[in-house]
Amino acid sequence: MYELHIKKEKLEESLSKLGKIAVAFSGGVDSTFLLDTANKVLNENVIAVTGRSAAFPERESDEAASFCRSIGVRQETVTIDQMTVPGFRENRPDRCYLCKKTLFTAFLETAEKNGFSILAEGSNADDVNDYRPGMIAISELGVLSPLREAGLSKEDIRTLSKEAGLPTWSKPSLACLATRIPYGDEITEDKLSLIDKSEQFLFDLGLSQVRVRLYGNTVRIETDPSQFGTILDPETAKLINGYISGLGVTYVTLDLGGYRTGSMNLVLSENEKMS
Repeated sequence: MYELHIKKEKLEESLSKLGKIAVAFSGGVDSTFLLDTANKVLNENVIAVTGRSAAFPERESDEAASFCRSIGVRQETVTIDQMTVPGFRENRPDRCYLCKKTLFTAFLETAEKNGFSILAEGSNADDVNDYRPGMIAISELGVLSPLREAGLSKEDIRTLSKEAGLPTWSKPSLACLATRIPYGDEITEDKLSLIDKSEQFLFDLGLSQVRVRLYGNTVRIETDPSQFGTILDPETAKLINGYISGLGVTYVTLDLGGYRTGSMNLVLSENEKMS
């Protein structure tokens, strides 16, 4: 715990030196901790900037707005039509780069209009271990990543969030809904809606960490192995199959490998990834 609080102090010191920042705020574990810490250090010298789009669940935007109100932080909302971003709908391997470049450019413009020249986001120290082309865009735009720079891992942030009494300390990891569609398969509003509704249905059944991956007419459900028993209960399985297949797919399957981040990246060769 001593080393953990050294990291926290490093974060607080770096935020204090910045003096005034806008935080790209999704309402997830990392950005919530960053915004809360920045608010405690900088008070009125922090605002939240949140994106709304078809690729992010509406419930997350609503929760983000509620949290900002609860701690008294001003929030600016940016609506993005990701379908108009060249290469996004085609779902290229650099889709996340293209999307993040567009989204964070809009965030920076919004921050500057409100008198904030510095934008920070919530990447953590674990994010360097996966294929994350969006981080390249963030770096190119000069967006800061204070949590990563302080050496805070996801587990560190959950521990500190629990200590701070934040409601997100045990919240499942979030990701853009487009990450549920294999590279090369076209992204459409209907597919994103099907994924969003399916995941919400599973959450409402009491599951926590869930991903619904969509392959044509087949859905592949990823969840923690500890929750397999819930899904495979005959009555529950019937409910899940009936609801999701009713949204327009033929097959509903459970991935026995369980939930893992970046599983769609496993099919990419090194040549297909951005250098």
